[in-house]
Amino acid sequence: MAALRPSSVSFDSAVSGPTNSFMGLLHKSPIFDSRKKLVRVGETHLGSLPSVKRNLVSRLEASSDSLGLGQHLTSNKMGNKMESLDKTDQGLDFFEELKHRFLCFKKQKYLEEPEHFQALANAQSPKFMVIACADSRVCPSNILGFQPGEAFMIRNVANLVPPVENGPSETNAALEFAVNTLEVENILVIGHSSCAGIEALVSMRDDVNSSSFVENWVANGKVAKLRTKAAAGHLSFYQQCKHCEKESINHSLLNLLTYPWIEDRERKGLLSIHGGYYDFLNCTFEKWTIDFKRSSIEKEGPKCLVKNRSFWC
Repeated sequence: MAALRPSSVSFDSAVSGPTNSFMGLLHKSPIFDSRKKLVRVGETHLGSLPSVKRNLVSRLEASSDSLGLGQHLTSNKMGNKMESLDKTDQGLDFFEELKHRFLCFKKQKYLEEPEHFQALANAQSPKFMVIACADSRVCPSNILGFQPGEAFMIRNVANLVPPVENGPSETNAALEFAVNTLEVENILVIGHSSCAGIEALVSMRDDVNSSSFVENWVANGKVAKLRTKAAAGHLSFYQQCKHCEKESINHSLLNLLTYPWIEDRERKGLLSIHGGYYDFLNCTFEKWTIDFKRSSIEKEGPKCLVKNRSFWC
C-alpha cells in the first residue's frame, strides 16, 4: 500500500479560509460487547461507587417519577436537533438549555438502559482510545456516535501526539492509562479541516523562541510542517494547511510507535493504530490504518505506510 506522503495528499480546488484562528488570538494576546478483562473503578484510583453498585436499577426506576421529568421535557427524541446555545432566546440562561439537554439524556438514555449504566458504574472496558482536536466543531462522540463506555478520549490543540522523548504530557498520560490499564484495542487519531492549531503551526517562525503556550505545543508537529513546506510550499497558505492537517496525523501515528508499550502491543497484534480526517465543510470522513510492518520510525527516514483506507461520504 502506498504511503500517505505529503506529495500524495490531494487538495480541493477551493479551500475555504478559517472561521476562527489561534494565530489571530496570539497576535492580539451502538454498545460494544463486554471484554473479559474489566478495569474496576476502585482500581483506577478514581474513586469507588458503592452506592451506585447497590440498588442502581431500583433507583433508576424511582428517578423518573421523583424528578417529574414530564414537566421538564418535550417529546423530542435525542436524535432531533436541539436548540443551539448561540441561538437561544434572548435573556435565556445558557445553563437552562444545558439542564434541558441533561434531563433529555437522563430520560431517553440513562433511564432506558439501566443494565448498561450499572455495568459502567462497576467498570469500563472501551475498545477505542481517541485522540482528537479540542476544536468545538469536531466532537468525536457527535461525529462518530461513540456511546458511554465505548471510547477513552483525549482532546488537545491540533490532535497532536508528542514523541516519547519529549517527556510527560497529559496526552501521553492518557495514552499510558488507555493502553496499559484499559488495554484498548484501537488508537484513533482524528484531524479535521480548517484546523486553527495547524494554521498556527504553519504560520509560526522556526527561528523564534515563543512564550505562547499554543505555539510551544503545536511545535510538536514541526516535522509535519517541514514535510509540508517541502512538498506543498508552492501552494497557497490554506492549501498548505490542508496538506499539513493530514501530514500531522501521520506524524502523530509514527510518534505513537516511539512509546515501547504501544509498539510492543502493536507488534503482538493486540493493538491497531488508525488515522482519521473529518472535513466538516463537506461532511466527509477519511479513515486509514498504519501498516506497522512496513512503517519506520528511524530518524534517518521515518515513513508512515498505510492500509485499509476508506472514504465515508
